[in-house]
Formats: sequence, structure tokens, C-alpha cells
Amino acid sequence: MGIDVTYPLVFLLLLPCAALIYMYVIKSHNQTKHVETVVVAILRSCIFFLIVLALSVPQLLQPIKGSMVVFLVDRSASVKDSDTKSLAWIEKSVETMGRDDSFAVAAFGGSAVAEQALSTKHTPISQFSGEVEEEASQLDSGIQFASSLIPSYSSGRIVLFSDGNETSGSSVEEAKLLANKNIELDIVPLIESIGEDVALKNVTIPPSIYQGEKTEISLEVFSNTAKKATVRISLNDQEIIKKAVSVKEGTNLFSVSHTAEKTGLQVYKAEIIAENDTFAENNQLQAITNVKGTPKVLIVEGESTGRLENILNGSGLIVESTIPEKLPTTLSGFLQYQSIVFNNVPATSVSEIQMKMIERSVKDFGNGFVMTGGESSFGLGGYFKTPIERLLPVDMDIKGKKEMPSLGLMIVLDRSGSMDGNKLSLAKEAAARSVELLREKDTFGFIAFDDRPWEIIEAAPLKDKEKVVEKIRTLSSGGGTEIFSSLEMAYDKLRDERLQRKHIILLTDGQSNASSNYEDLIEEGKEENITLSTVSIGNDADKNLLEDLADFGAGRYYDVTDASVIPSILSRETVMASRTYIEDTPFYPSIKDNPEWNGLFKDGVPKMNAYIATTAKQRALQSLISEKEDPVLAEWQYGMGTTAAFTSDISGKWSGDWPAWGKWGTFLNQLITNTLPKFESEPYMLTQDNGGEETVINLESSTQNHLPVSANVVSEKGEEVDVNTKLIAPGKYEVIMPKQSGMYFLSIKQDTKGGSTNLYQTGFTVPYSEEYLQQGLNKALIKELLAVSGGQELKDESEAFRPLQNTSRQEQSISSWLLLSAFLLLFCEIAVRRFGWHRVSRIYSGSREKSETTSSRQNERVAKLKKVKQKVGKEEALKKQPVEIEQKKEQVKAVPARHHKKEPVNKLSESEREEQMKRLIEARKRKK
Repeated sequence: MGIDVTYPLVFLLLLPCAALIYMYVIKSHNQTKHVETVVVAILRSCIFFLIVLALSVPQLLQPIKGSMVVFLVDRSASVKDSDTKSLAWIEKSVETMGRDDSFAVAAFGGSAVAEQALSTKHTPISQFSGEVEEEASQLDSGIQFASSLIPSYSSGRIVLFSDGNETSGSSVEEAKLLANKNIELDIVPLIESIGEDVALKNVTIPPSIYQGEKTEISLEVFSNTAKKATVRISLNDQEIIKKAVSVKEGTNLFSVSHTAEKTGLQVYKAEIIAENDTFAENNQLQAITNVKGTPKVLIVEGESTGRLENILNGSGLIVESTIPEKLPTTLSGFLQYQSIVFNNVPATSVSEIQMKMIERSVKDFGNGFVMTGGESSFGLGGYFKTPIERLLPVDMDIKGKKEMPSLGLMIVLDRSGSMDGNKLSLAKEAAARSVELLREKDTFGFIAFDDRPWEIIEAAPLKDKEKVVEKIRTLSSGGGTEIFSSLEMAYDKLRDERLQRKHIILLTDGQSNASSNYEDLIEEGKEENITLSTVSIGNDADKNLLEDLADFGAGRYYDVTDASVIPSILSRETVMASRTYIEDTPFYPSIKDNPEWNGLFKDGVPKMNAYIATTAKQRALQSLISEKEDPVLAEWQYGMGTTAAFTSDISGKWSGDWPAWGKWGTFLNQLITNTLPKFESEPYMLTQDNGGEETVINLESSTQNHLPVSANVVSEKGEEVDVNTKLIAPGKYEVIMPKQSGMYFLSIKQDTKGGSTNLYQTGFTVPYSEEYLQQGLNKALIKELLAVSGGQELKDESEAFRPLQNTSRQEQSISSWLLLSAFLLLFCEIAVRRFGWHRVSRIYSGSREKSETTSSRQNERVAKLKKVKQKVGKEEALKKQPVEIEQKKEQVKAVPARHHKKEPVNKLSESEREEQMKRLIEARKRKK
């Protein structure tokens, strides 16, 4: 056992403490109380010493028996088949551990996880259960995590199972820190058999080309064996080139030519395909180029009529048409177009993810968006509170500007167990949106059902929307499914209501447990002007029944495969139930905020029959308005892009005389052209660095501008990536982002001194991790790790629990005990100064005498008690004595005189003697 001091420099405080004691002794030298001065000086010296010693934080060092060993196993992709070998090695090693030894197990890849905590039991884990990122191998974070499992007061050993290949970080620097913690690092090399592998290491294409230009696509391929392979090139997921090649061992360079035909951001994907390939993850890479030329517009129509495409064909734009069901599902699919037009497209046909990607392409990449009217557009299309509504210059809700018919809406929602999770959450959100669309005087009811109906919200006017919404969102899932009784309850609640519109929405993902007469129920409801729409979710719903119910109930049937469209369905049904969003009184629109249209309408504005009522947002330009001052054409800037809303239709049913107007084609062309990206020519040379733990994009401008830039990076799935953008030199910028393989799109925005804005967009690919390359055993790194840590390469399992080089000791602080001792001595010192040393010593000696006196007195009391008992016996005898005397007198009188002896003369009389006896008895009583 030893002692260790944490802060030894604190002992310098003893110097001023000694000076204070010396001054006290000198001051008290001429006084007569010499002994008291010495005692106080000694006590103060002890107090000062104890306090200073406590401040230095002394710790008792108690040796710890046994060894603490942490087995750290590499589970990355490069050694993915070594788990069984590592576990067997650990099991044999644990069998050799001593009684006082302990061990833990951890695993790592791109992250580290504990598999087993420190334990003294001889039972290691039989399999790995933790999840690690296999695509990376961060040795440094693994070593750091393993060292944290060893207590700070103890030394220990880390046994590392690895092939020595790390994808990021510096394990050598981390190993150097282990020496300061008294932790040893041993290594068990994991040697994997190297199979045949062909890897595509790089794909190069010019970042910007022109339409019709022939460009070269260069490929760098690395192979550890010579073999035949196939190179395949795809453009926007459509194969354009397929070529057989011979791959030699080592690095191979191939190139193919392609003529750019489409404009916009184009994604080229290159693949190398070979037999007996170890890793498929390293066989493909992507490259992005921006093809400049004629702008390309995507027309999305609810029905593929091609009317709008025919009108725009001679406008100088490249136009493509599609239906909503065939919309792209990746961000790159939208970025190849400069503007997107939704012509009478319902929100129920577009998923929430696709809407978010469209919003991202507008906000962050400057693309345009146009929505035109119709029965399936704007509020009637179900766009309330969707990403499309956010990017448009108008709100779908008319915000109480018009007197709408009274409406009663009942939502009948399936809450069975199969709805639990995302489906029920989206359905509750949909019901909440419906409430927000209703007015306070509208009647709303909410029934949830499982094996029986539950009236969550009683049908009544909406007086407190927030309370109703809160109650809807607290709904939880239940048991089975029984539809008829719930639907019957909904009809009963609306039947007697005096309302102009009565509508029921039934939503379920299952089948009813009982068959009932739905037709009679719906027919009775029709007599009370009640309509019914149904929504089936998933493949388990009774679609035939729900479709028939909607048909009988004069409503609409929705077959939902993507649950994210449920909110759009219910908001659309809520709007359509009111039937007042369509303004169908013919009128002549007028120009309001945007004078750019004056030249087109200098000869007058054609007559219009109808439009969908919306509300213009605060910053929107209302280019055309109706007689009721509703927006007919509204435009605004959303992020980097421009969007427009034309609330009438294209077919002529609503737009009246407009399709016959001679400038109709020019109007539509200008409407779309106004939304095209406003890119200024500000080229940047882009280079990419993936060497560290982060991906660094270097941008260099030819103008050497020192103004800051705003950069946005978005993944292929439309998710925004957190980036750090900084100016490192005039015209040079760095965009730093987390290193994660995949394809990304970059948009750059820079404001100039003149007030204009330069926009630039491109894309880049973060390649697969080097973990997916066949590299073999990295002997150089293993040797360096052992050198800096002082460990060794283990050949036998028993070596893991060999004695540690540095014996560990457990520390126990004694500062609190020292302070307590100083506190007690302080009381003693105060007592000496307050009462004086002689009095304190006298008190001490007096206390000893008192204790001795007390003991003697106790002995005296015991003796006295014995005497008292004897005296009490005598007193009782004395009480009997007068009687005995009288008896003797009588006997004496009876005896003849001749027999009388001569008695001694008693000087006290009998009464005096009795009085004396009484006083004696009373005195004894007082003593008791």
C-alpha cells in the first residue's frame, strides 16, 4: 500500500502557515503562559498541516489483483467472415483466465459497440449481437471505445482482432494515448483469404457540356486478376452503352463516347460486371454533368391528353409529358427538367416523398413550377397543407371570404390492430387537416371502430378546433374490424341534421367480420342528402365492397397503396363536399400587380367562365384577378425558383374564350418561361477530396470574388445534408459535409455587388468505402501500432491474460478524514485559548479524580446499604424490647425476694430511654 498526492504544489502553503505560527510564538514570548503558547502553537501547526495535506488530495494506493482485458473485434466488410474465428479465439483465451482476472468484448466498424461488459465469469458471448457500420473501419474510435471500458483507476490490456486496414482516422495517434492510461495493446491479425475482385475506382465526365456535343466517359478499373468483364453505361437509369472488355491485373483505363441529347442535369452510371467477383459494392459509380441547351419542361396531366404539350411544341421548349403515376422517384429525375407543370393533377396520385422532391428542386436548385386549374387541382385536388401548397403563391383554403353552404362531415376511421403505426398516424393527421378546413359553424363528427364503434367526437358544430384536433391525435389502435355498425351510427348522426351538405368518409384497411344490408342503409341516407366516399388501404381491404359503397353513396372510391396520400384524400373530400370552391360566373379578368403582362393584353383580356377559389399569399404577385379579387394568375419567388398558379383550366371548359384567343399559345409559353431558372454564367471548377473523415468539395471561381456564397447539398432521396461553407481565399471556397457514399446535388447561390444573383448547380458522387477493396493484411500499420503501444502480436490464446507490465492500484481519497481531524483539533485549540491551559488540564485531572471519587463512593454506598439492612433488623428488635421488659418484670415480681440478684442501677428512666430510642429510629430513617 502506498500514498499518492494529486496536487503536490499545494504543500507550498505550509510556508505562510509556518510564518503565522512563528509570529504567534514571538508575540506570546514575553507573557507568562509559556506552556499555553507551546500547546496552541502545536495544535495550530497540526491543523494547518492537515488542511494543506487535504487540499493536496492524497490517495491511498491499494494494489488490484488480476488483469482486465478487453477483446476488440473488427467486424467491417473486409473481414466479415472472421466472426466465428474471433469468437473461438476469445473462448479459448477466457478458459485460461485466473480467478481475479476479468474481461469484456467490444466490436467496431464505422462505429463501436459493447458486446459484453467486464465480467469475471468464464462464459464469453457465443455470437455478436451489436450493429456496426460494415462499410467503414475506424480503428481509432474502436480503440478509444475499448479503453473507456477499463476503469480509470486500473491498468489493462486491449486485444485487437483486425486486418490493420482503416478507412479514416488515425489509430496510431490513439494508440500513443494508451500509454498514459497504463493500457497495453496486443493484436491478433485477421488474415482473410483474398478472392477475385474487380473494382470500378473512378468515372470521369466533363461537368458541363452542350446539347449535341460528343463527350468521352472515362473509367478506371482495378482488378487483382486478369479476366473478362462487361462495361455498362446508363443515362438516367436507361442503358445506353454495353461493351465487353478484357481486364488485366492491376489498373485498367477504358473510355466510351456518347452524344448528349437531353438538357439539364444528367446522371451517368457506370458498371463493371465480372464472374466470381468478391464485392458487388465496388462495381458501380455515378457521374453528373450539366447539359446546356434548350430548356426542357415536364408536363404532368391527370389524363394523358397531350393538349398542353401540343400547344407548347412550337414554343422553342423541349416538352415531355407523363401521368402522375409515372413521376420520377428520385431527385435527379426532376432536376433534368427546368420547369414542371401540373395540369389538373390530384394530390391523391402523387406521394408525399415526390412532392418533397419537387419542392426541393424548386427551392434549392432554382427550377420552376406551374399549376393549372380543374376539378382535380388546388383545393379540389387535396393539396391543402402539402409541400406543393408551400411552394405555390396561393393557399388552398379560401379563409372564409365567401359564404359557403352549411356542411356536416363524419369521418369513420378503422382503428383495428392492423392500422397501428404509420397508417393510423397518417389517418389521424388527415382527420386533423379536415377539421382545419372546416368553419366553426360546420358540423363535424369522428367515429373510430374496431370490433364495435367508438364515438370519439360527437357530431356538433366546431366551436373549439384545437380541442377537437387534440382529441383526434390521442386515438390509439384496438382489436378487430366491424364496419356496418360504425357506418350505421354515422348515418344516424347526420340523418336529422338540417344541413345543406352531408358527407361521410369511410377509411379502412380490412374486411368486416359480419355481412349486413349496406344498400338499404345508403338508400335511406340518400333521402336525407347524405353522400359517402370510401378509402381502402393496402391489399387486405375489401376493395370490392368499398368501391360498391362509394358507388351507391354517390361519392368517390380511393385505392391507396402509399399511405402518405391519405391526408390529401381527406382534405380533397372535405373541400369537394362543400362544392363552393368553384366560381362559375363568367367574368373578364383584370391585370393587377405584374405589368409584364400589359403588352400581351393590350387588346383586351378574353372572357373566362370559371376558376378555383384560392387566397394569394402575402408576397405573391397577383398578375390577374377576378371580379371578386381572387387570384386567377399569381406568381412568386420560392427559394431559388419561381412558381405560378393559373386557377382556371387549359381545356376551355372553365377558361371560356381563352383557348380561342390568338395569343393563347404565347400566354402559356410566357407563363412557363417566367418560371425557368435565372442562371447567370458563373462557372466554378469543382474538385473533391474524400481522403479524411469528411467529404470536402473545393470550388474555385475564375473571377476571384471574395463575396460569400450559400451552398445547399441534397441527396438523391431529396434529403438536405448539413454542410459547412467557408471562404478560404479570393474565389476559392470549401463545402464540407459528412462522408457518406451516394449521389448528391449541389446548388450555389452568390449575391454580386450590383445586387444580382449568380446561381450554379451541379452534382457529385461520394464513392463507396475503401472497405470494399481487397487490400489484404496491412502489416505495416500493425507493426507501427505495436511499436508505439509496446504490445505484441499474440500467437497463443493464453497470452491474453499474462501479467500486466504495470501493476494497477485502486485509489482511495482520504481528504475528508483529514479535514475532520483538523476540525476536531480546531475545537481543542479554541478551548485552550478560551479557558487557559492550566484550567483545561485541571478540568482534565479533575475529571479523573471525579471518576475515581465516584467509584469509591459507589463502594461506600454498597457498604452503607448493608449496614442499613442490619440496623433495620435491630430497630425491629428494639420495637419488641419494651414488651419483653414488661414480661421480665412480671417474672421478677413473681420470684421470691431471696432469689433476686442485685441489678445494676440504671441512671435513665424508662420514659427517657424510650424517647432516646425513638430519636435514634427517626435519625436512621432520615439517613435512608
